[in-house]
Amino acid sequence: MKITGIIEFPDPESRKSASRILKALAPDNLKSMESEISDERVAVRFHSEKIGSLLATVDDFLMNVKIGEGVEQTLKKEK
Repeated sequence: MKITGIIEFPDPESRKSASRILKALAPDNLKSMESEISDERVAVRFHSEKIGSLLATVDDFLMNVKIGEGVEQTLKKEK
């Protein structure tokens, strides 16, 4: 059985931030995930045959996004 999950950033402001962060994280993408970045949509699709693997991948990804958001906020404060 294949399990798929999608994290989408629908808000225009969150799309800008998410787009920058996803581009920075792209070199670490696993084969089980794909990023889609366009003017209309910023999303990440995850797929796995095991729910535990999917959850671990999503957890790692979200932690990296959180770190990216922190870096972005720090840089904004320095401007």
